[in-house]
Amino acid sequence: MKYCIPIVLLVCVACSTSPKQKTGVGTSDAAFIPAATHENGWLKRGEGPVLGGPEMGTCFDVNVIPDGSAKYNMYFSWRPKKAIALSRSEDGVSWTDPKIVLEYDESSGWEDDLNRSCTLFLNGVYHMWYTGQARGYSKIGYAVSTDGEHFERVTTDPVMVPEFNYEGYSVMNPYVLYDEDRGVFRMWYACGETYEPNMISYAESEDGLRWKRSPLNPIFVRGGDWEQDRIGGCEVHRLPDGRFIMFYIGYSDIHTARIGAAISPDGIRQWERLDSNPLIEPTAGYFDALACYKPSVYRDEENDRWQLWYNGRNEGAEYIGYAVHEGLKLD
Repeated sequence: MKYCIPIVLLVCVACSTSPKQKTGVGTSDAAFIPAATHENGWLKRGEGPVLGGPEMGTCFDVNVIPDGSAKYNMYFSWRPKKAIALSRSEDGVSWTDPKIVLEYDESSGWEDDLNRSCTLFLNGVYHMWYTGQARGYSKIGYAVSTDGEHFERVTTDPVMVPEFNYEGYSVMNPYVLYDEDRGVFRMWYACGETYEPNMISYAESEDGLRWKRSPLNPIFVRGGDWEQDRIGGCEVHRLPDGRFIMFYIGYSDIHTARIGAAISPDGIRQWERLDSNPLIEPTAGYFDALACYKPSVYRDEENDRWQLWYNGRNEGAEYIGYAVHEGLKLD
């Protein structure tokens, strides 16, 4: 099977910053600090968030892809604007001023807030699945673009709504890959409560509009200890050996989150959590002191490392952080 998950090159954080790029941090070599209280090979950039701040407001649930005018193209949820925005970077650390690519639509009846998206570039088209929220419910919509900046909804109605007991009030946090051999889109999504979802489920579609859920749903649920309360949004990537790795949010309580990973032979069954979990934890005194949420990752084969962006929270604000793992072997 082939998937649209390209490999990108990590560029040194010492690269110069263009006049249009802002980070709120210096562009000299930045110190890295342990990403967890136990040694697991993950390090987070120790000089604050790479995107977001008091002026910009909360930025969360990122999705970084290499398809676009820059090496790194980050779609993120911009809470003050209730919209999906795009920021670009050549080094993964210094990011351009954000541009809104899809706004909320109160007239729709289900998109009073718009957030938690994923974007897939396929056959010259950017496909975006996103979360719309209204009246305490979350549903999934679908939009497309030819330039990655101007998205148009394929339909004014959601393409996925809560239907089963396990889905509760919300389906949200979609992440989609395309299986070229089978000609189907594969979606992993979170479901359950609206404030924070509870578990991960799976669905497939031939056209991106009509989705068939797996009879095995939910396919991934809470574990113990640091993820004893619930499981949140995820990204799933195919490994060279054919297995699938899921990076996900685990909650010890509804306010405290960490990032973990698990591996499955087919992306649906037999998930095995990594012994090195949690990969990313809150750091006292840092911008993510209370919670580390939604990871977006790249497997960088040329530089033998993983790259990871996430949103961290201290008090009420959420900003985007950056972490790396030297070496591609995680399990």
